[in-house]
Amino acid sequence: MSAATAHGVIDAVTGWDCHAHVFGPYGRYPLSEPRAYTPPAALADAHAAHLARLGLSHGVLVHPSAYGDDHSLLFDTLAARPRLRGVVVPVPESTPDFAGMRERGVRGARFSHRSAGNFPGAPGLSDLARMAPALADAGLHAELWTDCAVLPALCKTLARLPVPVVLDHMGGFNAAAGIEDPGFGVLLDLLSKGHIWVKLCAYRNLLQATDFERGAPFQRAMFEANPHQLVWGSDWPYLRVEPAPEGQVLLDAMRRWAGDERMVRLVLEGNPEALYG
Repeated sequence: MSAATAHGVIDAVTGWDCHAHVFGPYGRYPLSEPRAYTPPAALADAHAAHLARLGLSHGVLVHPSAYGDDHSLLFDTLAARPRLRGVVVPVPESTPDFAGMRERGVRGARFSHRSAGNFPGAPGLSDLARMAPALADAGLHAELWTDCAVLPALCKTLARLPVPVVLDHMGGFNAAAGIEDPGFGVLLDLLSKGHIWVKLCAYRNLLQATDFERGAPFQRAMFEANPHQLVWGSDWPYLRVEPAPEGQVLLDAMRRWAGDERMVRLVLEGNPEALYG
């Protein structure tokens, strides 16, 4: 089974969207109290339809902070849809038991260290350093929500961790600073040495940009640094962004900026199979 796009053909058996969230139904999966935001429902069936529209059949669901430490929705969705994988969010300063999570479809745990500050209750860099050995023992990786402004201070820590580290939202590059930004240079160095993976999800870094194509040089630089540790994520359902982007537009941009169908297949198929499969 395959699905045609404006730029070629993606194999719907193996294509991956590596960053999305689901919410609700709230009668069964109520949000936590307190929380930083209240999202509209985005049901698992709607997520399945999103993947189908893109011609993809595999996906990664990241546990959202609005659910606090209740992972019921994530675990139930993974159990019902075996082509999905999950990323959990551990409780800060806790000693979580990651054993057995891989068998439940989990592949990583998410942490935050951002220049603008983290969501209340989000596990931070010290939690990542402390939990990394347990993640390694469980066969899981670390996902980090960060940005290029703080990467120079993190690079040595990230390079020493005993687990793969995945930077989401394309490492939070600064479009206004351009690819010569020192923090982006640190990202490229970490990527080129194989110390990090990066999710190619550009749009949140371009919300203030007048031209979405300003993201192209950043992606191209990442491909030049190391195309073998890049995956793509839509960030569906595009929380708190108005107007919300269209997944097909984001996917087409990644394909266009890649320029080479071999690289596209690496990002959509080979790399995510290695990281999440």
